[in-house]
Amino acid sequence: MLPPPQRYAKWLAVLRIFTGVFWLTHGVPKLLNPAFPGHMADMVRGMSSEASGPYHDFIMNVVVPHASLYAHLVAWGETLTGVSLLLGLLTPVGGFVGFFLPLNYFLMKGSYGHITDLGGLDAAAMALSFINLALPTGLIWGLDSMLPASRLRRGSAGKS
Repeated sequence: MLPPPQRYAKWLAVLRIFTGVFWLTHGVPKLLNPAFPGHMADMVRGMSSEASGPYHDFIMNVVVPHASLYAHLVAWGETLTGVSLLLGLLTPVGGFVGFFLPLNYFLMKGSYGHITDLGGLDAAAMALSFINLALPTGLIWGLDSMLPASRLRRGSAGKS
């Protein structure tokens, strides 16, 4: 028998807040570092040597020549994902972006090719973010509870 939703909803909120802090601690320093775009180009070139196929071609032909743009997208993506999850606002969107970013890092590093090199931090970030994508983690201690769609969802759940 499963525990009542009120019992595990608070734990999901704690997990959401933890994941939001994780993303903020990765995104904000990138936003504040004016040298990050240059570092990202070097980092991407070095990591992408393990990637293969169309993804490698995409990195080398699209990302590297536009490294400054992608550096800003990464920094803002990580920061806004953190804000979304910390505040519990649009958590499915934050969960999606939080899943999408490390998936790309994971593929860029070629970590999928080796069972012993699963890119631990990337895999953990994907798993934590996926929970926020799949479950309504923003309804407890989050601003998602104030959105009209969440009121409809809670109202219909109470009638069954």
